[in-house]
Amino acid sequence: MTRTAFALAVLLTATSFAPAGKFNKTLSVGDAAPAWEGLEGTDGKKHALSDLKEKDVVVVVFTCNSCPVAVGYEARLLDFAAKHAAPESKVAVVAINVNTIKDDALPAMKERAVKKKYPFPYLYDPSQQIAKQFGADYTPEFFVLDKDRKVVYLGAMDDKSPPAEASTSYLEAAVKAALEGKKPDTGETLARGCRIRWERKKED
Repeated sequence: MTRTAFALAVLLTATSFAPAGKFNKTLSVGDAAPAWEGLEGTDGKKHALSDLKEKDVVVVVFTCNSCPVAVGYEARLLDFAAKHAAPESKVAVVAINVNTIKDDALPAMKERAVKKKYPFPYLYDPSQQIAKQFGADYTPEFFVLDKDRKVVYLGAMDDKSPPAEASTSYLEAAVKAALEGKKPDTGETLARGCRIRWERKKED
């Protein structure tokens, strides 16, 4: 093997194992967002990303009922939706849960959505595939998609979990930038919360 061929082989090998983003190992800023289809919502309907084609920005949050951090962010998420994602606005919020324990199953999700009056779709994917395609690993974990459904931000909602200590809203800044056709100053952060409860593969 020549030196040139060897160097190329090393480069291709290194590239194939390179992480996608700083924290997310599947997606990075600028990537096309995975498109979900046929996910059941707490409203009894089937939902797809394509349903939101009239929206300029889509905020996807992987969340659940059972994680105390996700529950702690619930009020902030509801406030964000009320402020930025009213039905007539150009922004949509979609919450997705992939945990399969009883407290996070669809019946419990429906109870939660009614109790808290979720103004956005709360979708269930027991296959967990959509979370894997997004590279999500925590609840809550946020993704902002622009008009072309490219990822412009991924990670935490803000810089501190305790509401009183949060001073920087990465999510709001990312949505504002996306609406203006720009990239936010911060494109990726480390999500904070509970690990998604991944199903273990059954051995044959």
